[in-house]
Amino acid sequence: MKYFRKIKGDRLYLSPISLDDAEIYTKWMNDKEVSENLGSYGKMVTLNFEKNWIESNSGDYNFAIVLKDKDELIGNVSLMDVNHINQTATLGIFIGEKKNRCKGYGRESIKLILNYGFNTLNLNNIMLTVYSFNEKAIKTYKKIGFKTFGVRKKSVYKDNLVYDTIYMEILKDEFNEIEDFIYIP
Repeated sequence: MKYFRKIKGDRLYLSPISLDDAEIYTKWMNDKEVSENLGSYGKMVTLNFEKNWIESNSGDYNFAIVLKDKDELIGNVSLMDVNHINQTATLGIFIGEKKNRCKGYGRESIKLILNYGFNTLNLNNIMLTVYSFNEKAIKTYKKIGFKTFGVRKKSVYKDNLVYDTIYMEILKDEFNEIEDFIYIP
């Protein structure tokens, strides 16, 4: 079995990332629609680079997003820069294939990793950055409960235009008050 059901949701689960998936991650990291939202489209990502990245980051809080019914990898969600003393982390997420976007998988993945971060790792503040052109993501983050706490103006260059970087955060008590949230230990 390639995937392990570490964190289970309704339609998907989060599994530790696998070196076996380096090729598909390389494909996604070179796809403009995926990588421009991550701020990495200008980078050339080789298969060897991606294998090295997976090997060096597999012990952290980086998870494959896998559909339950098919055991199909559809993306990645991570808690980065985890600081257990200050109880903080930064969230990152992407859904790889276009066919899997706008179906609520990102929202479910974020809720699962927030629950893990707040109620298992005992974090108190999880932040993220998003570019102002990514309006769908901003709308999703707000629905989950993230709030904007800062904006870095004209900080991202894309297709001969400049955009803002938006900083958003959610606190543990705010997340645990969400009506449709059910804590599963």
